[in-house]
Amino acid sequence: MILRLFLLICAICLCACQNMPETYAPPEQRQPLENFRPYRSNRIVNMSDGDTDSRILRDVVKGADGSWRWTGQRPAIRLPGGTTNNLRYVIDFTIAEVTFKETGPVTISFYVNNHLLDSVRYTSPGAQHFEKPVPPEWIGDGLETIVGAEIDKTYVAKEDRQHLGFILTSIGLTQE
Repeated sequence: MILRLFLLICAICLCACQNMPETYAPPEQRQPLENFRPYRSNRIVNMSDGDTDSRILRDVVKGADGSWRWTGQRPAIRLPGGTTNNLRYVIDFTIAEVTFKETGPVTISFYVNNHLLDSVRYTSPGAQHFEKPVPPEWIGDGLETIVGAEIDKTYVAKEDRQHLGFILTSIGLTQE
């Protein structure tokens, strides 16, 4: 009985052995995505980043957890220095439905180092994305840059009288 068990175990072990090839084929190569534009330089502050509070200059709620934060009327963020070539101002934000019911359509102006880049009127609540090239002369090569926005009408919370602008997800500069 023990001899049969021993032979059975040996047979099972021998069946499990396999010669592995000495070389492996390279992984399958994939075609790049169409219309993919990688950014070479990225100076974006996401509200979920660990260092967001240190980048806030004004009018963005500090100490909040999560991927978004409320702003006041004139939020501004400091960005580290970098190149000035082919930069685009980029911001992702949401106009909250609860505030929109009271304020109605709003106009948001976008700034780089106190230069007005553009103003856009938003006639409905929801998620928004704004992106526009920045003139290189507005940014000093290697110098800190201030990016911001200004909403023309704020919502005043009834509970604590706090002035709320919009919900900020990310803001910064990207290089094409």
